[in-house]
This record gives sequence, C-alpha cells and structure tokens, in this order.
Amino acid sequence: MHSRFLCLLPLLALGACGGGAGQRRDNTAVVVSAIGAGSALADPDSGPLDPARRALLGATAQGLVRFDAGGQIEPGLAERWIVIDDGRSYIFRLRDDASWPDGTPVTAEEVVRTLRRVIAPRSHNSLAPFLAVIDEIVEMTPQVIEVRLKRPRPDLLKLFAQPEMAVFRLDKLDGSGPFRAAARGGGITLRPIPDPGEPEDAPALRPQETLLFRGERAGAAVARFREGQSDLVLGGSFADWPITEAAGIAQPNIKLDNALGLFGLAVASRQGFLADPANRAAIAMAIDRAAVTHQVHPDWAPVETVLPSQLDSASPPTQPAWAPLSIDQRRQSARTTVAAWKRGHPGPVPIRIALPPGPGATLVWARLAEALYAIGLSPVRVGHDAPADLRIVDTVAPYDSARWFVATACQPCSSDAELLVEAGRDAPDLDARAHRIAEADAALTADVAYIPIAQPFRWSIVALRLQAWQGNARAWHPLNHLRNETR
Repeated sequence: MHSRFLCLLPLLALGACGGGAGQRRDNTAVVVSAIGAGSALADPDSGPLDPARRALLGATAQGLVRFDAGGQIEPGLAERWIVIDDGRSYIFRLRDDASWPDGTPVTAEEVVRTLRRVIAPRSHNSLAPFLAVIDEIVEMTPQVIEVRLKRPRPDLLKLFAQPEMAVFRLDKLDGSGPFRAAARGGGITLRPIPDPGEPEDAPALRPQETLLFRGERAGAAVARFREGQSDLVLGGSFADWPITEAAGIAQPNIKLDNALGLFGLAVASRQGFLADPANRAAIAMAIDRAAVTHQVHPDWAPVETVLPSQLDSASPPTQPAWAPLSIDQRRQSARTTVAAWKRGHPGPVPIRIALPPGPGATLVWARLAEALYAIGLSPVRVGHDAPADLRIVDTVAPYDSARWFVATACQPCSSDAELLVEAGRDAPDLDARAHRIAEADAALTADVAYIPIAQPFRWSIVALRLQAWQGNARAWHPLNHLRNETR
C-alpha cells in the first residue's frame, strides 16, 4: 500500500481542488474528451490510431456498417445487405442520402476504391491482416457493392464496423458523418448531419445536440470532468486508471467495459534465457495474476489462457501444464528452472519489460518486478517502444473469433504455432478452421509465446445526462449514441 500511495502522490492535488463542480446543465453542448492526440481526421492506413483519433474518425466517417451503443451492428453507408453463396458473398446497397460534407453523393465507386486500399497487403491498417479472406470488392451498380470472400467468414460485419474501415475522401480527409466537424479553439465542434427528409421549417439544432470534442492527456481529461467542464471521458486504460481515484470522481460517473481481448506479455526476444520454452514458462508461473490485476482494480479479473472462452475454436481454451499448482508451488518450480540456467550462465539474468507510461502501468510493473525477483531474475523496465524481452500487449478484440486471439498472441511464436495460425486463416471451411485454431491455441500455450494476465481494462467517465451510454465487449462508444433522444 505504501508504494501505491507514493505512486499516486503527484496526482493527489488533482482531487484536492474542492468537492467537484457537479454535472453540467442539460441544455448545453455535450463536451467530450478522448484520451490521445486526435485533433483532426487521421488515415488508418498510416498506422494504429489512439482512442481520440478512433473516436473522431468514427464520428465523422462511417463504413458500410457501424456499431451502436451496445456494440451491435447497425447500418452505416449501407442501408441493407444480404449474405449469399454459403457466406462467401456480402452484397451491400448504399443509402440514397449518403453524402460528403459538400453535398455530393457517396458512390459505390468511391467506397470500393477506399476499401481496396485499406485491405491491400501493403496497408498499415491494423485490421488488414484479418481481411486477407477478401477475394475482391466490386461495384455492381452506382449504389450496390459486392464483397467476395475466398472462404466463409460469419464475423466479417464486425470487422467492417470498426472505425479503421471508415470510408472517407483521401484528398480532403473528410467523411460522410454521422457528424460534420469544424475546428473550434483547442477542440472540434461536431454537428449531426440533418435528415434529408426533414421539412424546411424543422427546428434548429438544440445546443445539447452539438458536441465539442478534444483529444488530450488522461490527467487533463479527468481534471476537466472533475471541474464540471466536460460530460464524457473516453479511452481510459489500466495505465491511467489511478488518476480517476486520485481525482475523487464519483462512482456513478465511472463506467467499466467488460472488454474482450488480450492483456499480457508477448515474448519479444527469444534469445538467451528466453530461447527455452521452459524458461519462458518459469516467468509465466512466477506472476501472481490476481496480485497484478487487484493492484489496479478489485474487479479486474485475471486469466491464464490465451483464449477467453472457446469462441469458434473446436476445443475449450488450452490450460498451461502448471495451472493446477498454487502460486507458491509455481514459484518454487520457476526458481528451480532459473537456478539450473544460472549454473551454466553465471551472473544476473536481466529481463527488459516494455510498459507504457502512467501510474497504472507503474502499479503493474511493481507486481511483475516482484514476481521476477522472487525467482532469481533481474527485471528492467523500459519504454513501450524501446527494445525489450517482454512487451505488454493491451488490445481489444475487433471481432469475436479465436483466430484473432491466436494470431495476435503469435508475435513472434514457434514455426509450428505460426503454421497452425496460418492454417486457421486458410482453412477451406468453418469446421477445419475451428480445428486449426484449437491446434494453434495448444501450440502457442506449449511454446509460451505469450503470457496471459487478464482481459483489457477499459474505463470511461460519463455524465448522468448521457443516458444512452452502454458498456460493451468492444469498449467502443459512438458519439451519436450518447443520448436517448432523437431529432
């Protein structure tokens, strides 16, 4: 507890600025802070997007489909779609009223051109590796698009609903909504696109239907809410969570997502001590997962398997061989393994662990370092982009497939595991795919290429006036689904 207090000490002043300013009036614009640097629409093909840039992209540009507040599929540019040819063909019909900010209609040709660029093998879009199943995307008519697949994929729509699959004009970096954006001071004003069917004498937008959006650091975002200057903070992770505690944010405003994904340690270097899977297993055994997660939040549940559940695998998640042992038994076995290594390799065994900045990351580091010290290793914390032996993976699954989990956990992994991951991608039917995924899960667990710790920890701070906000497994909260009212 003492080390936790010292970690949070620089933040306590944030929560000491009076008793909080309360909720903002409901007849004012909704002010949104998203954690990150998002201040303009960013091309997903330039690389991974931070939470702020994802939120802004999802607000100002949409794909063929998109997510609603509960993480379910709803129409985007496409008003309807059908699936034919045993799941190998998706046909989308565009909305008649889909238009760009200048009023020109969005055409199938433009959508096809954008999607082809996003799924290209050389694309830096983070979803591109999971879209290799697409054979071609074709314009059937000016309003109809067909996506043809090499093999059936029942989860394709969840990929297409991600902000990274939004359609926008590359030359102007603008999209078709659901909001129009305009720069304002240090932020961005977002106004909903009028319904083309509205009468000319329709009432003007009320202030609460307009959003003021800014991307900023977690501390600034929490402070702004604390002082009654915003209504929503999005994009919180384990790294920033202690800031909310130090600021004294009221419990009714704090919302946690039951996010599905990976939080653990990827073995980034398979040299030296980490070249042997038995040594990698020693580190996996040494970690007291409950101590790690509960150090951050008592409701953050630990996990010990790559897969969170069976999902579309042919088998339940593979349990590591050491799963039945107590933490004391695990650490004793791990100490024996490390001692055997040291007999042939005298001296300290440094293990570099890459972590992001933030007080929550420091709390996690303390528990990881304690675990490695306990078995005779010498942990070293390095920056999240620095060369490392172990690297924190903290990512939400874009869709509910076990193949995403094994593919994401294989970075790198053994050649046998890698072949099985690829076999799952290339399997001719869903049954064969399920069996290859199960085999890949078993191979990854035996190889100890990835050390599971928990599911991702995601949080938001939500004003009570935003009644439509919902937690979901995607940890995705579209800005057009914050209030129950519609125009």
